[in-house]
Amino acid sequence: MSIITTQLITRLRTWALVAGMTALTVAIGALIGGSFLWLFVALAILFNVVGYFLSDRIALRLAHARRLQVSDAPELHGIVRTVATRARIPMPRLYVMPGEQPNAFATGRGPRHAAIALTEGMLTTLDPRHVRGVVAHEIAHIRNHDILVSSIAATIAGAISAIASVLQLSFLFGSDDEDSPLGLLGSLAAAILAPVAATLLQLGVSRQREYLADATAAGLLGSGEPLADALAEIEQIHAPALEISPATAPMYIVNPLSRGNVATLFSTHPPIRERIRRLRAYGVPSPSKRTAASARLSGV
Repeated sequence: MSIITTQLITRLRTWALVAGMTALTVAIGALIGGSFLWLFVALAILFNVVGYFLSDRIALRLAHARRLQVSDAPELHGIVRTVATRARIPMPRLYVMPGEQPNAFATGRGPRHAAIALTEGMLTTLDPRHVRGVVAHEIAHIRNHDILVSSIAATIAGAISAIASVLQLSFLFGSDDEDSPLGLLGSLAAAILAPVAATLLQLGVSRQREYLADATAAGLLGSGEPLADALAEIEQIHAPALEISPATAPMYIVNPLSRGNVATLFSTHPPIRERIRRLRAYGVPSPSKRTAASARLSGV
């Protein structure tokens, strides 16, 4: 299967994810019943509008990220600018977020409104060659036009989880609608099943997106080795989980949650070892091509 065909299939699947998330929001209202159906139809529309225009700000705020100026990290800006030029996209905004765990994500509604956030652990633990591989992966997400959908999906998934929490609290404190047992059952079903369904919808797309971004990154760098080595090093580092919303976890290059966290039972990330295997299958370019690629991507 060609990379163009894979990109097309992945884009269709990612937009199907947004449709599925929207339908799930409406289904929650239908389960509760009554006028809640129309309320949740309105909420579904609102989530998509907010997700389109504000998803990047929401994701960055949830990650406690701050803007990284050129003077703060000139070498990193040079790396990102060089890879972005290679990908033929504008230079994305750069952010740094707290956390010892090496990790990163890209967000925004398109290449002209994109941002990349990296953890402090990513910048202090990995060497520039490995950081370049991670940056190439995130720029690949931007180039493949899937950051918008993943950002919207994270926004809707987070909202669905919040709604489920409210419904669960309503059971703890009782309900005034005792004459509507079907409504109570629907609310209970929505509270229990909605977060799981949202995660499963993300699971159906996120793994393929990661494989595609890995392949695109390998093409940008001329080899899959830098990203493969970076993933191998990240896997060996045992750092505390990032304090983030599970709804935004699929946006990160590797699973940012604790391996013992129940949310990892439905991990939206493909196994790191399988990603490394596929990346190494791209091989290493010949010495002349490797020298040329290093010159183009030195970034400093």
